[in-house]
Amino acid sequence: MKINLSKKILFFFSLISIIPVIGYAKTVLPAANGIKYPVGLKNWRLISSSYRNDNNTQRVILGNSTAIKASRSGQTNPWPKGTILAKLVWKNTEHPQWNAAIVPGEFVHSEIMVKDAVKYNATGGWGFARWKGAEQQPYGKDESFAQECFSCHTHAKDSGYVFTMPPKIP
Repeated sequence: MKINLSKKILFFFSLISIIPVIGYAKTVLPAANGIKYPVGLKNWRLISSSYRNDNNTQRVILGNSTAIKASRSGQTNPWPKGTILAKLVWKNTEHPQWNAAIVPGEFVHSEIMVKDAVKYNATGGWGFARWKGAEQQPYGKDESFAQECFSCHTHAKDSGYVFTMPPKIP
């Protein structure tokens, strides 16, 4: 079988195009409680955003397909089993060309919440994980760090231990 030159060239450039993906692939270690950083997280859909004035950070909250379906249908209290919420956090900084605008600055950390009422019964039905900095280093020395997360989330008990408030989309 003979392959024409244009197919060879197309194949060659296809291989070249994946080399940067392979070169930049990065392994993120699981959290101390075994929760793994979700594969494909950068391609998840937006659920909401938030701003914290106590530490000058902004966050985007992304969700897996279960979370997106629940948030779009208003079925978030309780969130269904299998929901994964991801919060990506940046320090706020002024836009370099327009100081009235606040934009993401230094990346602070990623936070993940996994809904499984049986597995994570001791923490309100949620498994918690966090990775610090652009290097995505797992937070916490052992799995007890999840209690630290949960103690803060008890303030949101009436909303299923979740601070995220999906906005209405017209």
